[in-house]
Formats: sequence, C-alpha cells, structure tokens
Amino acid sequence: MKKYLTKRLLQIIPVLFIITFVVFVLVYLAGDPVSLMLPEDASEADREALREALGLNEPFVYQYFHFLSDLISGNFGTSFRYNQEALPLVLERLPATFELAAASMFVATVIAIPLGIYSARKRNSFVDLFITGGSVLGKAMPNFWLGIMLILLLAVNYQVFPVSGRGTIFHMVLPAITLGTGIAAEMTRLIRSSMLEILNQDYIRTAKSKGASETSVVFKHAFRNSLIPVVTIMGLQISHLVSGALITETVFSWPGLGLLLVQAVNGRDMAVVQAAVFIIAILVILVNLMTDLVYRLLDPRINYS
Repeated sequence: MKKYLTKRLLQIIPVLFIITFVVFVLVYLAGDPVSLMLPEDASEADREALREALGLNEPFVYQYFHFLSDLISGNFGTSFRYNQEALPLVLERLPATFELAAASMFVATVIAIPLGIYSARKRNSFVDLFITGGSVLGKAMPNFWLGIMLILLLAVNYQVFPVSGRGTIFHMVLPAITLGTGIAAEMTRLIRSSMLEILNQDYIRTAKSKGASETSVVFKHAFRNSLIPVVTIMGLQISHLVSGALITETVFSWPGLGLLLVQAVNGRDMAVVQAAVFIIAILVILVNLMTDLVYRLLDPRINYS
C-alpha cells in the first residue's frame, strides 16, 4: 500500500505540470488583458507601459518559465481585478464551495440510496418504472434551467428561500438541490443496477434460506457489497462538485470558487484563472486517491501493488 501511495503521489507532479502548461497557453491565447484594464481612450504609450509592467511584452517562453519559477514558490501573481495575490484569493473562496458541495452530496445521498434500494427490491413494478423514469428526467435536466425554475417558483413567486447569496442555511437550499438532483439521478440508477446484480448472487440466496430477514439481507449483505461502484461515482461527482459548479454558483451568486473562476475568465484575470485551476486539479487528484483507499476499506480483497 505504501508503494502504491508513493507512486500515486509522484504522479501528481507531471499531471500538474501538464495542467499548468495547458491553462497558461489557453489564457495566453485568450487575448490581451490590458484592453480590459485601461479605458478605451487610453493612449498606446499607456498600454505599452502597462504591458511592460505586467511582463506581457515578453516572449511566450519567457513568460511561461517566469510563471513556473513563481509557481514553485507559491506565487501565482496578483489579480488586477481585486488587486491582491491570486492564491490567497482562491483559497478564501474554497470554504463556500466545500460547503455547497457537502450540502449537494447530502441531498443526493438522501434521495438516491432509499430510491435505488427500493427500486431494486420492486423490480419491474410500477414504482420501479416511476423511479427509473424520474432518474432519467433528473439527469437530463440542465442545472442552470433547474436553478432558474427553483428561483422563480420558491424564491420569487412564493418567497420561501432567498434568491441568491450566502449567509444562512436557507441560502444553501436551492443551489444544493440544483446540484444534488443530477447526482442523485445518476446514483439512483447505479445503486439499483448494483443491487440487482448482488441480489442474484448465491450468498444472498443462502442468507435467505437460513431465515435471514429481508431487511438484514438487503442492508447487511447486499447493500455494502454494492457500494464499490457507488463509491466510484461518488468520487467522480465530488470532483465535479468542487470543479464543475461554475454555472450553479453563477446562477445563485454563490461566492465560491466557481463564481470566482467565471469572473476571472470573463475578465481575463490570468493569475486568478491559473491559481483556481491549479487548486481544483489538486483537489480532484486527492479525491480520486481517497476513492481508491475507500475501495480497500469496503473490500479487503482489493490489493494495490
């Protein structure tokens, strides 16, 4: 296990190097941020002076190696939009994103586990067809559309929850439901298919023949053994929640990393974009590593060599 962990941790270095290079190239090709920082009537001399001050008049290779040297020391540069260092600014937004991700995963788990188990137990019944159809519909609905509909219904028409922002638990309800619905739909279908496969195994029939109750068979024997594919999709979805909640945070003006990244891309704030993508990449890699470790806890037969 130690050898496997060491190997996985060493793989982080080339992955992050590739990611930083790709992001730097894309941001470099996006255009000149000087045009956004200065008014339209600024003289060409002022533009050149600002480019020189920011190092944007240097060749691409020089800019990239200068960026790498700063990156090693943890310096991503200064955001011209917020006039502060980019990395602390990104780290400051992480708690809000983690908070929304945890709430969304809680919503998804509360919905998916009982529905997936019940759908498997009532296979091919009307309830099973209803749950399966609902999961397909939930997966097909775009997050931004669902978020807007929830705002119109529960925030504008009935004024049950706040429209946007962050502050109380009520601010979290609508964005958590928006993000959690799509995840719940995918998890429900996966739990159902995993449970159906496990319930047909020989040891399940043996447990039933020994007089074990239906509840004991489902939760003690079947459900735990069906969790490995579920943990896989949960790991992927946690990565998605941390890195892909851009639209939802924008719709609800949730002050997290997603909203900051959208604003930075629109404003060509290179330092913030690079810092945000770098932090997101690290989080995704760590979540995938934790998912592999959870596999071992669920099934001791799994051996990483």
